[in-house]
Amino acid sequence: MDLTQARETKAQLTDFARELAERHGVPASPYAVGDDASPADVVRAPTLSLGLAPQGDGGFAVAVRYRLGVPTARSFARRLAAEAGDDVDVRRTGRIRTLTPQPRPPVVTARALGETGRVRPLRPGVSVAHVDVTAGTLGAFVVKADDDGARYVLSNYHVLAGSPAAQVGDVVVQPGPADGGGAPRDRVGTLAQVVPLAPGQPATVDAALALLDDGIDVDPTYPVGAVTTTAVAVGGESVEKIGRTTAHTQGRVTAIEMDDVVVGYGDELGVLSFDNQIEVEGVGGAFSRGGDSGSLVYREDGVALGLLFAGSETGGADGSGLTYCNPVDAVLQALGVTLASHPGGSRLAEVVRELPR
Repeated sequence: MDLTQARETKAQLTDFARELAERHGVPASPYAVGDDASPADVVRAPTLSLGLAPQGDGGFAVAVRYRLGVPTARSFARRLAAEAGDDVDVRRTGRIRTLTPQPRPPVVTARALGETGRVRPLRPGVSVAHVDVTAGTLGAFVVKADDDGARYVLSNYHVLAGSPAAQVGDVVVQPGPADGGGAPRDRVGTLAQVVPLAPGQPATVDAALALLDDGIDVDPTYPVGAVTTTAVAVGGESVEKIGRTTAHTQGRVTAIEMDDVVVGYGDELGVLSFDNQIEVEGVGGAFSRGGDSGSLVYREDGVALGLLFAGSETGGADGSGLTYCNPVDAVLQALGVTLASHPGGSRLAEVVRELPR
């Protein structure tokens, strides 16, 4: 199918999935279980995520994703596959969660790669977090057109804020608390802006900014030069990222325009659903793990495509899990910022390939 046909088929299958849900008396979406439902009730909703999967012939199939262990989800996925024939790409995802580490000491491999330690000047890929969050990843440096000279760190809401209780002005540290960071010695800035997330409200981006303190040196050129260009993911791209836990990894965009991607956010926010997301599968292993949230995902030529925020540790073609990213242009637009160029110019440096694996 071409792109237009794939979008039409996706819309038809979305309607069919809703009809199946109504026929079997189960929630059609994670928000159909009632305002008084607990997060556990929402998790059990047999939601399917649908998107567009690039094919080897240049066309698209409808991406159908389901979580193993959710009652009726696999049978619903099979029904959709039977309805669409060869025009679907069905995969299980495993449970999708935000990719911040659990409150425990950092893994040895992450520390050995150097992404969890104290790093000055600041650079993309290092551990960073709100002072009350475990740890995530510094994705990029950004600027605002109407805020002359101010420099900001871009990462996820659940990394730089962590909860609705967070306030503008809260301390942000590098490394994150899970990696030994604390205030005031490791303070690098303060929470400046968030894109709000709320239970029961569909979302598109998980994003926030931290305003850097005066005197904090930065190196925006690591690892592929100053990333100042963005593009819309079209599917099939070879991509990379540098993150707190798994450092430099490579992957491929396996689906675009993914809707109803249901992500666990813990007790305060429960389970949230995201639309128009990018799916990435690792090449030669997992593309991401807990602590990589906030990483900038870019093409091999250094053009940014997405902001990593969630993933599963199982599922996908090789069983190593799937990663989900917000479209980077949606993130930048929501925050009113642009990617910052190197002080010496915006031309991309030569791609650095000899990175720790």
